Amino acid sequence: MKQKIFYLLFLCMVGNTLLAGDVKPTKNVIIMIPDGTSLSVLSASRWLQIYRNDGTSLQIDPYLCGTVTTFSSNAPIGDSAPTTSCYMTGIAEQAGNVSIYPVVDPGNDLIKLNPDSAYQPLATILEAMKIEQKKAAGLVFTCIFPHATPADCSSHTYNRNDYKSIAPQMAYNNLDVVIGGGSAYITDDIKKHFTDNGTAYINNDKTAMLNFSGNKLWALFGDHDMPYDIDRDTAITPSLAQMTRKALELLHKNKKGFFLMVEGSKIDWAAHANDPIAIMTEYLAFDKAVGAAIDFAKKDGNTTVIILPDHGNSGFSIGKRDMKKSYTQMTLEDLFGSVSKYERTATGLEKILLNTKPNEIKSVFREFTGLELTEDEVKLLLKSKNYKAENYMEVSNSENMTHYITQILNDHSTFGFTTGGHTGEEVFLAMYHPKGDILTGNIRNKDINAYLFQVAGLKRSLNQLTSEIYAKHTDVFRGLNYSIENQKSGIPQLVVKKGNKTLIIPAYSSVVTLNGTPLNLGSVAVYIDKINTFYLPAHLNEVMQ
Repeated sequence: MKQKIFYLLFLCMVGNTLLAGDVKPTKNVIIMIPDGTSLSVLSASRWLQIYRNDGTSLQIDPYLCGTVTTFSSNAPIGDSAPTTSCYMTGIAEQAGNVSIYPVVDPGNDLIKLNPDSAYQPLATILEAMKIEQKKAAGLVFTCIFPHATPADCSSHTYNRNDYKSIAPQMAYNNLDVVIGGGSAYITDDIKKHFTDNGTAYINNDKTAMLNFSGNKLWALFGDHDMPYDIDRDTAITPSLAQMTRKALELLHKNKKGFFLMVEGSKIDWAAHANDPIAIMTEYLAFDKAVGAAIDFAKKDGNTTVIILPDHGNSGFSIGKRDMKKSYTQMTLEDLFGSVSKYERTATGLEKILLNTKPNEIKSVFREFTGLELTEDEVKLLLKSKNYKAENYMEVSNSENMTHYITQILNDHSTFGFTTGGHTGEEVFLAMYHPKGDILTGNIRNKDINAYLFQVAGLKRSLNQLTSEIYAKHTDVFRGLNYSIENQKSGIPQLVVKKGNKTLIIPAYSSVVTLNGTPLNLGSVAVYIDKINTFYLPAHLNEVMQ
């Protein structure tokens, strides 16, 4: 049975790769990922827009062309880290993996794996375009910058939560434009590197970001993730569309072209929270960014745009059990009238209610949702463990207020959920290519990587680039005297000695020192603690000759 699965996957991948073989390369490539967006989210968002008289179609609609089956290397339901990693590297990976070869899982693997390659960092499309073609590279998102999807493009680790290794890798990968959240993960060392390589760092300053006219920019908003679109203060926090347009403006300065990844990060977060208004408004904010990217691509004439989620989430549906009417009798007003009045997500409303006196909760809740709370619902909110509980002994047994707000809002809405986690259905695919060279039908995650490789006009395979920039230190410095030491910061470094030469290679950095003189690697040195191995450019052995 397992051989049959391998054979079917192989046939699908080969067939679609051949279809993509005639793709005309374009100078610029934009990939847009609405994280965790099931197809039902498009339907609901479109209907909400219609209800609000904001139009009858989405920006993405004319470009929908197929579906993509995404999966982890050993499970049909994917996690953001391995699914986007597969788009970037061409290899399906395990949950938690960030652009790194997975460990073999006998009996469960859905693809054939080489056990000897476990933990090998894998070169990404972003790295290939930057290194081989000298193109600009950018990332735009609304989560923290070392989160799974942006990390997949520009870092390597087996553990997506290892921000201590991911954040410096992303900084030292010398990206041209990064706009999103997560200033708490910018260290003094990263700030110094920005200064050394001419990267402007803007923190929580929308005006400065919009007016920036230099070449290299990191602009971060908030210590962690950015607020949901309907919760944000528009005077201080930019929209995803504004961030996308700014990134395109800056990246377009590179005459050789660029790679840009734009993520609607918190559609996924909203789906995990089972928050319908957050899901729909986050998607609509992403859809505006799609419009910005397509407008740029059409005017430029040499840009490809690929839009697809990394996986589904929550089993979100229009309609649920126990509605007051039969589903065929539910009108547009019945389905969208109540939710359209919600002016905050459950998370955004919690921030307001936590600072609201108990006797004012009803009126404040009504102001932002149009709903009249019952006394039981008020009591439900008051017992939240992050609010002053009526009985302090009950605090540890209660939930955060966001949980209860979501419960109340969903009791008054007509949307259903099957889970608070990811789901395994195929996801939608939308594409724009100036010559119409697009993929259609149902394809596999690996085919997206093959298409990106071809439309970017890359020549060397990603496997070849991987062997060049991520060789094991034991191979690179065979026969030399070397040791792995820990710095005071906790970051390991590889020390190589030969005669009067001493080469020091800090982990997760692109800057090494030879007898105290800095040298730029052109890529990042990756350290994998599980196997106590550095992966770095094969040419480094030359400096010790």
